[in-house]
Amino acid sequence: MSITAERKAQLIQDHARSTGDTGSAEVQVAILSERISNLTEHFKTHKKDNHSRRGLLKLVSQRRRLLDHLKKSDQGRYQTLIERLGLRR
Repeated sequence: MSITAERKAQLIQDHARSTGDTGSAEVQVAILSERISNLTEHFKTHKKDNHSRRGLLKLVSQRRRLLDHLKKSDQGRYQTLIERLGLRR
C-alpha cells in the first residue's frame, strides 16, 4: 500500500523545482497522488477495509488543501501540475 523508496525518489526528482527540493507543493501533491492511487487499487480487492478508507479520505483532503494553496499563490504552477498528474479540476 505504501510507495517504495525508489518510487518516492523518482517522484521527487520528476517534480522538484530545484535540486534537493523535497517539500514544495508539487512534490507533496505528486507523492500524495501516488499514495491515493495505490490505496484506490487496494480497495478494489478489499472493499470492507474501512480503517484504510479513513486514511484515504485524509490523504485526499490534504492533497486538496495543497492544491488550493498552490492555485491561490501561483496559477501557472497549479495548471502545470494538474496537467502533469492528470488530475481533474
